[in-house]
Amino acid sequence: MATLTTDYTDNVISEPVFLITLIVPGIECITGMIGNGFIVTTNAIEWFQNKRLSTSDSILTILSCLRLLLQFWLTLENTYSLLFRLSYNQNIVYKTFKIIFMFLTYSNLWFAAWLNVFYCIRIANFTHPLFLRLKWRITGLMPWLLCLSIFLSLVCSFPILKDVYNVYVNTSIPVPSSNATENKYFTETNVVNFAVIYNLAIFIPLIMFIFAATLLILSLKRHTLQMKNNATGSRNPSIEAHMGAIKTISFFLLLYIFYFVAVILYMANVLYANSFGIILCKIIMAAYPAGHSVLLIFGNPKLRRTLKKLQQNMKVNLKVWKK
Repeated sequence: MATLTTDYTDNVISEPVFLITLIVPGIECITGMIGNGFIVTTNAIEWFQNKRLSTSDSILTILSCLRLLLQFWLTLENTYSLLFRLSYNQNIVYKTFKIIFMFLTYSNLWFAAWLNVFYCIRIANFTHPLFLRLKWRITGLMPWLLCLSIFLSLVCSFPILKDVYNVYVNTSIPVPSSNATENKYFTETNVVNFAVIYNLAIFIPLIMFIFAATLLILSLKRHTLQMKNNATGSRNPSIEAHMGAIKTISFFLLLYIFYFVAVILYMANVLYANSFGIILCKIIMAAYPAGHSVLLIFGNPKLRRTLKKLQQNMKVNLKVWKK
């Protein structure tokens, strides 16, 4: 059975590395929490007022809740691993952090993929019979698909307890030219089990997301070209809106792929702790949910209107407070 073992000593982290690793992902997570909190609050108010939410808003609300949890957990794990390294590298503590992180990551990737699939089916214009059939049935199928995604995320997270990681600490490594000893941490990763779990839990939503995003971009591109051919003025708001949607989807697709790669490198333990690669992975992982929440707010007309009203109310309150 193939295993990958990484080890590193308990050396003191340099202050610049410590501050970058702590502050940059922390700022990204706080930004994401504000953005996702705004989405959840806006949709919750609408649900209380109207006693219903559209399917897309329901998916978006649950996704934002999951991202709030993911960003909180990323911040907690990052802070804990930096400040309490010996405790963090205890086997049960390490695995607990990884299990919860992976469940939230799997759930976020699945829900983001389903949101993109839903947008693609409802917005894109294709005449294939299967696509037309899905367009009629997607709203009824979506609750079952989301529940299935949560179940798969749980099933694929718990093998980490037994079949993927084994962490232990050797506290008697002598320091050269000194009578002192230092801690040395060993993390064994079962490469085969890790690859199987990732294939089941991450590659499927990745392929779904890329396929749906590509279809949506092609459909919007084709529709934009048609509007350009029929347009009489030099500027058309509909064309600009479609081009903006294409840019937004393309940017989110890049974010999704970068996050996917960062999670694999981070969880595979192929990089040393607090190395440049690990720091970059943490920054990318924190940037993905924050960046997507901002894109969703500015790309969703209802959320955009609510944000403008909030900004206007804040300006009015600020003027009253100054008086």
